[in-house]
Amino acid sequence: MKVGVARETAAGERRVALVPEALGKLTAAGLQVLVEAGAGAGSSIPDSAYVEAGAAIVPTAELYASADVVLRVQKPSPAEVALMRPGQAVVGFLAPLIDPALAASLAARGVSAISLDALPRTLSRAQTMDALSSQANVGGYKAVLIAANAYGRYFPLLTTAAGTARPANVLILGIGVAGLQAIGTARRLGAVVKAYDVRSETKEQAESLGATFIVLKSVAEGAGEGGYARQLSPEEQAAQQAELNGHIATMDVIITTAQVPGRRPPLLVTAEAVRGMKPGSVIVDMAASALGGNVELSKAGETVVSDNRVSIIAPDNLPATMPAGASAFYARNISNLLLHFVKDGAMTYDFDEEITAGTVITHGGQVVQAATRKLLEPAAPAVGGAA
Repeated sequence: MKVGVARETAAGERRVALVPEALGKLTAAGLQVLVEAGAGAGSSIPDSAYVEAGAAIVPTAELYASADVVLRVQKPSPAEVALMRPGQAVVGFLAPLIDPALAASLAARGVSAISLDALPRTLSRAQTMDALSSQANVGGYKAVLIAANAYGRYFPLLTTAAGTARPANVLILGIGVAGLQAIGTARRLGAVVKAYDVRSETKEQAESLGATFIVLKSVAEGAGEGGYARQLSPEEQAAQQAELNGHIATMDVIITTAQVPGRRPPLLVTAEAVRGMKPGSVIVDMAASALGGNVELSKAGETVVSDNRVSIIAPDNLPATMPAGASAFYARNISNLLLHFVKDGAMTYDFDEEITAGTVITHGGQVVQAATRKLLEPAAPAVGGAA
């Protein structure tokens, strides 16, 4: 069985699906690895490093013509989909709930699409495959470095002959993997860190890293399915916001990480809250995307400076800004997921098994994942009409 490693073509994407160090596990399982020429360039990995690890370097056309499975980070472009053939499989971050049309086009070509962002994350045996967590870890670390670079003062308490610099007050909103890494990184830089999440079970996790957990009296327990926070009702959101604004006004740096799969991220920092912050404060909105962000004023991929001189940074694809480290983590995740499907040198699909049922989006010419299939169903006709 041949496994292909695609060269990423998405704008700004510098990661690669496999690093040379990860090839040994696949070749030991009897798999032959083909790497598209230049696939590792964004992560400073030359083609020669893959050759030394036992892979063959091939041009684009040969990769798609020969590989039984194509591994990638981002979803394929329409041109790359057109190169794929029936019976082939593709594994990566395919975002089926955001781009169901891609799933439909892969199904139409008879391709089996396996999406890492659909992995059932609460399964303990899936933890080594959880690329969302590994990449969020990278993102949480880098978000703090970006904030520290943009903030015009020190993060730690410093006492010098010229005077004393007080530590920065940092607030982390959303205590998942990214939030916990952000807490740890900000603390290592010497900041005074507070954290908030609607899920009460995150309190102990935040405090274990040295943060002070903010308890809001206006919001009930907010834990949802799959390890994510649930969507709050409009009434809960309004009460949460009013109480949270008082804490936001005292902060020098805010990092937001809260996301809901396939939906607009919850609004945590309103324009009103930004107006209450001190000039020179910094916000990094990790959740910002085409769907929106946690900060009302953020624009994905841009830095916005408010009228009161608060910098709102909404970076695109933070893991891609640390491509070598992020790729090393991702390679282990995708290798473990791939080997989950490989039996006797071929891809096998047992839809009674939870990982397969969760991650396989298309197979046998059909969109098989229920959530994606529902998004592709035609809208029901309106009942009734004008008299």
